[in-house]
Amino acid sequence: MRGQRPNPHLTLLLLIRAEGLPEPACEVRFHPTRRWRLDLAWPELKLYVEVHGGVFTHGRHTRGKGFTSDRAKFNEAVLLGWRGLEVTSAQVRDGSALEWIRRLLALPREA
Repeated sequence: MRGQRPNPHLTLLLLIRAEGLPEPACEVRFHPTRRWRLDLAWPELKLYVEVHGGVFTHGRHTRGKGFTSDRAKFNEAVLLGWRGLEVTSAQVRDGSALEWIRRLLALPREA
């Protein structure tokens, strides 16, 4: 459709594949009781990437309730031993997200 931007989650996944990086799983449930999902994740490494769209259009992730809910989700992920990145659609497009993912995957594994 004219005027629509490509899906940033799919774009990032395709960039990861093109770079030959380990492929993440999509929409990974990480919490034992909540239905929260992580956009892209490497469960065996407990690493994740969340892609936030709509940051300039007052999307769900930037409004009060959605922003607060996201903080609860990511805090719970950290408390369960996950490490991750939060990126915007613009950072997917400009290459920043991919560079951060390279660095995330290169971090030393915790014992």
